[in-house]
Amino acid sequence: MSGTFIGMPAFPKAAHDAVRDTTLRANLRHATHTIRDKRAVAVAELADWAELREAGKQIKTETLRNLDTYLVRLEEAVTAAGGTVHWAADAAEANRIVGDLVKATGESEVVKVKSMATQEIGLNEHLEAEGIAAYETDLAELIVQLGEDRPSHILVPAIHRNRGEIRDIFLAEMGRWGRPAPEGLSDEPAELAEAARLHLREKFLRAKVGISGANFMVADTGTLVVVESEGNGRMCLTLPETLISVVGIEKVVPTWRDLEVFLQTLPRSSTAERMNPYTSTWTGTTDGDGPTAFHLVLLDNGRTDALADEVGRQALRCIRCSACLNVCPVYERAGGHAYGSVYPGPIGAILTPQLRGTASEVDASLPYASSLCGACYEVCPVAIEIPEVLVHLREKVAEQGGKGHRLEKAAMKAAGWVLDHPGVLAAGERAASKTRKLHPKKLPGPGARQWTESRDLPGLPTEPFRDWWKKNRAGDRPDDRTGDDA
Repeated sequence: MSGTFIGMPAFPKAAHDAVRDTTLRANLRHATHTIRDKRAVAVAELADWAELREAGKQIKTETLRNLDTYLVRLEEAVTAAGGTVHWAADAAEANRIVGDLVKATGESEVVKVKSMATQEIGLNEHLEAEGIAAYETDLAELIVQLGEDRPSHILVPAIHRNRGEIRDIFLAEMGRWGRPAPEGLSDEPAELAEAARLHLREKFLRAKVGISGANFMVADTGTLVVVESEGNGRMCLTLPETLISVVGIEKVVPTWRDLEVFLQTLPRSSTAERMNPYTSTWTGTTDGDGPTAFHLVLLDNGRTDALADEVGRQALRCIRCSACLNVCPVYERAGGHAYGSVYPGPIGAILTPQLRGTASEVDASLPYASSLCGACYEVCPVAIEIPEVLVHLREKVAEQGGKGHRLEKAAMKAAGWVLDHPGVLAAGERAASKTRKLHPKKLPGPGARQWTESRDLPGLPTEPFRDWWKKNRAGDRPDDRTGDDA
């Protein structure tokens, strides 16, 4: 995976700053609550939602267990249909392949369908360094690109922007990228959408190369699938002469029958729609219809490492619906930028550290970016046990050591010794009760102090429970033990 967002600190620092941005919090609260309320209604319409969820889980689990088989089958099918398959072990190799393919066409600009895989590898930045302009055509991605910003949500990358901010970005930046925004542009959604449509139309009609990702790849037929709501993807997939698709290896499904399950669960979980307004499928090339050259770049970039982890591999079941972000109390307050990754929210907290590793400060902090409330698991359409994976990754981070974890390990070791010696424990309890008036309400030290910034330490009783038991209840039962070793 390419590096973290430039200059991003670890999650605790980034979140600390983000929660003080009142505009950001208002934008996030309004958007996430609206989406998740609509999703709940859409899901409730299906009497067999639980069965569909389990079916999606089983399909993805079985596919991941036999991923090598299905990827080879996919390659054979794509090749037989006239496409070319490229294998990329990491971001650098994927960027090199795409850059070389674009340069081979002689073109210096491309249009792009919204693609998290290309964001993950930093493709736009690589193409820019090669003298190739990459134009984002998804409305939210366009807003992010024009504003020289970063996406902060899987489904709605510009969720942190309100309508007034979007209008200002369009007025200030559209002219620099192509057709300028109309004078007197208001912040009405219809006017903003029309300004984007006019701006992008000239790029669609001029571009000879399109770059996409894919929501799914069907191994049996070599078919790629993109679901979207605006129609920009359909333009990118059909008008250019050359189409290059960069797709993570985990996006494969065995058959069209398997795909049918996800075409029910994905739209309801993401946009709260019964079906996506635009579902585009393509299989290789066809004379006189669509691009004349098709290239599929299969991206690993840490995925096989994640697959080797028996607990963590379930993160690869993710179908990028973003439902977990919309119910997460941490995401709602901190926003997506705080995660330092193209994958924010609960799924990002378990996926990013597996793709990038936990060597950096920001990646090591992500498994702790959660309250472990479990709301993310409840809405996940493929039943990823996100809290389970978070705890699993925390264990891995703790095993790496570091100052805070060494102190915690020492404290746990000391506590274990005390609990193994009941007499020492009893003496300590009595001493603590007798000196309770001297105890501070806040704990010293950076880590402990943060924990007690918003809460007081619980007060101690006037006497330990075991002493109270001896006075009031001892002898109630013949087998009561009253010694300090009880």
